[in-house]
Amino acid sequence: MAHQYFILNKPYNMVSQFKSSHIVRLLGDLNYPFPEGTHAIGRLDHHSEGLLILTTNKAITRLLFQGPKPHTRVYHVLVNNLVSPAQLAALSNGVQFKIGEQSFHTTAPCEVAIVDPPLVQFPGAYILSERVPHTWLSIGLTEGKYHQVRKMLTAVGLKCKRLVRVSIEDLHLGDLPPGEVASISEAQFFEALKLG
Repeated sequence: MAHQYFILNKPYNMVSQFKSSHIVRLLGDLNYPFPEGTHAIGRLDHHSEGLLILTTNKAITRLLFQGPKPHTRVYHVLVNNLVSPAQLAALSNGVQFKIGEQSFHTTAPCEVAIVDPPLVQFPGAYILSERVPHTWLSIGLTEGKYHQVRKMLTAVGLKCKRLVRVSIEDLHLGDLPPGEVASISEAQFFEALKLG
Protein backbone atom coordinates (compact mmCIF):
# COMPACT_ATOMS: atom_id res chain seq x y z
CA MET A 1 0.00 0.00 0.00
CA ALA A 2 1.35 3.45 -0.91
CA HIS A 3 2.53 5.74 1.87
CA GLN A 4 0.65 8.95 2.60
CA TYR A 5 2.04 12.39 3.45
CA PHE A 6 0.44 15.34 5.24
CA ILE A 7 1.23 18.80 6.51
CA LEU A 8 -0.54 20.28 9.52
CA ASN A 9 -0.66 23.79 10.94
CA LYS A 10 -0.28 22.61 14.51
CA PRO A 11 -2.23 24.91 16.80
CA TYR A 12 -1.09 26.28 20.15
CA ASN A 13 -1.55 23.99 23.17
CA MET A 14 -1.47 20.69 21.28
CA VAL A 15 1.26 18.03 21.50
CA SER A 16 2.83 16.50 18.38
CA GLN A 17 1.68 12.94 19.08
CA PHE A 18 -1.36 10.70 18.94
CA LYS A 19 -1.02 9.11 22.40
CA SER A 20 0.01 10.46 25.80
CA SER A 21 -0.22 9.41 29.43
CA HIS A 22 -1.10 13.02 30.25
CA ILE A 23 -4.39 14.84 29.70
CA VAL A 24 -3.41 17.01 26.72
CA ARG A 25 -4.75 17.88 23.26
CA LEU A 26 -3.52 15.27 20.80
CA LEU A 27 -3.21 15.02 17.03
CA GLY A 28 -6.02 12.48 17.13
CA ASP A 29 -8.33 15.22 18.42
CA LEU A 30 -8.18 16.90 15.01
CA ASN A 31 -11.16 16.31 12.77
CA TYR A 32 -9.14 14.44 10.12
CA PRO A 33 -9.22 10.77 9.08
CA PHE A 34 -5.51 9.94 9.35
CA PRO A 35 -4.74 6.40 8.15
CA GLU A 36 -3.41 3.81 10.57
CA GLY A 37 0.33 4.15 11.17
CA THR A 38 0.45 7.93 10.72
CA HIS A 39 3.05 9.63 12.91
CA ALA A 40 4.61 13.09 13.23
CA ILE A 41 8.12 13.77 11.93
CA GLY A 42 10.02 16.29 14.04
CA ARG A 43 8.10 17.67 16.97
CA LEU A 44 6.84 21.07 17.98
CA ASP A 45 6.34 21.79 21.68
CA HIS A 46 2.76 22.11 22.87
CA HIS A 47 3.11 25.92 23.06
CA SER A 48 4.73 26.18 19.61
CA GLU A 49 2.73 26.37 16.38
CA GLY A 50 3.02 25.84 12.68
CA LEU A 51 4.26 23.36 10.12
CA LEU A 52 4.25 19.75 11.25
CA ILE A 53 4.84 16.82 8.89
CA LEU A 54 2.91 13.59 9.28
CA THR A 55 3.33 10.39 7.28
CA THR A 56 2.85 6.64 7.30
CA ASN A 57 6.45 6.25 6.01
CA LYS A 58 8.71 5.29 8.92
CA ALA A 59 11.90 5.88 6.88
CA ILE A 60 11.33 9.66 6.65
CA THR A 61 12.73 10.42 10.12
CA ARG A 62 16.08 8.89 9.16
CA LEU A 63 16.12 10.55 5.73
CA LEU A 64 15.23 13.98 7.09
CA PHE A 65 17.25 14.16 10.30
CA GLN A 66 20.06 11.63 9.92
CA GLY A 67 20.98 12.18 6.28
CA PRO A 68 24.24 13.78 5.07
CA LYS A 69 22.63 17.15 4.32
CA PRO A 70 21.05 19.24 7.11
CA HIS A 71 17.57 20.60 6.39
CA THR A 72 16.70 24.23 7.07
CA ARG A 73 13.69 24.98 9.25
CA VAL A 74 12.40 28.56 9.39
CA TYR A 75 10.54 29.96 12.39
CA HIS A 76 8.74 33.26 12.77
CA VAL A 77 9.10 34.35 16.36
CA LEU A 78 7.42 37.14 18.29
CA VAL A 79 9.64 38.69 20.99
CA ASN A 80 8.74 41.11 23.72
CA ASN A 81 10.93 44.04 22.77
CA LEU A 82 12.62 45.95 20.00
CA VAL A 83 15.61 43.98 18.75
CA SER A 84 18.95 45.77 18.52
CA PRO A 85 21.53 45.30 15.75
CA ALA A 86 23.85 43.75 18.37
CA GLN A 87 21.21 41.16 19.33
CA LEU A 88 20.57 40.35 15.66
CA ALA A 89 24.30 39.91 15.06
CA ALA A 90 24.71 37.67 18.11
CA LEU A 91 21.81 35.42 17.08
CA SER A 92 23.16 35.23 13.52
CA ASN A 93 26.75 34.49 14.52
CA GLY A 94 26.01 31.97 17.27
CA VAL A 95 25.13 32.13 20.95
CA GLN A 96 25.82 29.82 23.86
CA PHE A 97 23.27 28.24 26.18
CA LYS A 98 23.18 25.48 28.75
CA ILE A 99 22.06 22.00 27.61
CA GLY A 100 22.75 20.01 30.76
CA GLU A 101 23.92 20.33 34.32
CA GLN A 102 27.41 21.38 33.22
CA SER A 103 27.28 21.33 29.41
CA PHE A 104 26.91 24.24 27.01
CA HIS A 105 26.12 24.43 23.31
CA THR A 106 27.19 27.17 20.90
CA THR A 107 24.79 27.50 17.99
CA ALA A 108 25.98 27.41 14.41
CA PRO A 109 25.69 30.62 12.37
CA CYS A 110 22.16 31.00 11.04
CA GLU A 111 19.92 33.38 9.14
CA VAL A 112 18.09 35.88 11.36
CA ALA A 113 16.12 38.89 10.16
CA ILE A 114 13.36 41.21 11.32
CA VAL A 115 10.14 40.49 9.40
CA ASP A 116 7.36 43.05 9.14
CA PRO A 117 4.75 41.90 8.55
CA PRO A 118 5.40 38.24 9.44
CA LEU A 119 4.03 35.37 7.37
CA VAL A 120 1.94 34.46 10.40
CA GLN A 121 -1.50 35.86 9.61
CA PHE A 122 -3.51 33.93 12.21
CA PRO A 123 -4.12 35.25 15.73
CA GLY A 124 -2.36 33.41 18.51
CA ALA A 125 -2.78 32.91 22.23
CA TYR A 126 -0.52 35.89 22.99
CA ILE A 127 -2.38 39.21 22.65
CA LEU A 128 -0.26 42.09 21.38
CA SER A 129 -0.49 45.33 23.31
CA GLU A 130 0.18 48.61 21.56
CA ARG A 131 1.85 49.86 24.74
CA VAL A 132 4.49 47.10 24.72
CA PRO A 133 7.12 47.12 21.97
CA HIS A 134 7.55 43.86 20.08
CA THR A 135 9.40 42.44 17.08
CA TRP A 136 8.81 39.53 14.73
CA LEU A 137 12.00 37.67 13.78
CA SER A 138 12.62 35.06 11.11
CA ILE A 139 15.15 32.45 12.27
CA GLY A 140 16.41 29.73 9.93
CA LEU A 141 18.11 26.76 11.60
CA THR A 142 19.69 23.52 10.46
CA GLU A 143 20.24 22.21 14.00
CA GLY A 144 17.51 21.33 16.46
CA LYS A 145 18.53 21.29 20.12
CA TYR A 146 15.76 21.06 22.71
CA HIS A 147 13.95 24.44 22.91
CA GLN A 148 16.77 25.91 20.82
CA VAL A 149 15.00 29.02 19.50
CA ARG A 150 13.70 29.99 22.93
CA LYS A 151 17.13 29.43 24.52
CA MET A 152 18.85 31.46 21.79
CA LEU A 153 16.52 34.38 22.44
CA THR A 154 17.01 34.15 26.21
CA ALA A 155 20.79 34.21 25.67
CA VAL A 156 20.54 37.69 24.11
CA GLY A 157 18.00 39.07 26.60
CA LEU A 158 14.80 38.49 24.61
CA LYS A 159 11.70 36.54 25.59
CA CYS A 160 9.77 34.43 23.09
CA LYS A 161 6.05 35.18 23.13
CA ARG A 162 5.04 33.15 20.07
CA LEU A 163 6.90 30.65 17.89
CA VAL A 164 5.57 29.44 14.53
CA ARG A 165 7.44 27.11 12.17
CA VAL A 166 6.66 28.39 8.68
CA SER A 167 8.79 26.10 6.50
CA ILE A 168 11.07 23.09 6.27
CA GLU A 169 13.27 23.41 3.18
CA ASP A 170 10.79 24.16 0.35
CA LEU A 171 7.77 22.79 2.20
CA HIS A 172 5.81 25.85 3.34
CA LEU A 173 2.93 26.38 5.74
CA GLY A 174 1.40 28.99 3.42
CA ASP A 175 -2.13 30.04 4.34
CA LEU A 176 -3.14 26.71 5.91
CA PRO A 177 -5.27 27.66 8.95
CA PRO A 178 -4.41 26.38 12.46
CA GLY A 179 -5.71 22.86 13.02
CA GLU A 180 -6.10 22.18 9.30
CA VAL A 181 -4.42 19.32 7.43
CA ALA A 182 -3.37 19.13 3.77
CA SER A 183 -2.49 15.90 1.96
CA ILE A 184 0.41 16.07 -0.49
CA SER A 185 1.78 13.57 -2.99
CA GLU A 186 4.94 11.57 -2.38
CA ALA A 187 6.60 13.31 -5.33
CA GLN A 188 5.78 16.79 -3.94
CA PHE A 189 6.93 15.73 -0.49
CA PHE A 190 10.32 14.37 -1.57
CA GLU A 191 11.00 17.28 -3.94
CA ALA A 192 10.11 19.98 -1.38
CA LEU A 193 12.23 18.37 1.33
CA LYS A 194 15.08 17.65 -1.10
CA LEU A 195 15.10 13.98 -0.24
CA GLY A 196 15.54 12.79 -3.83
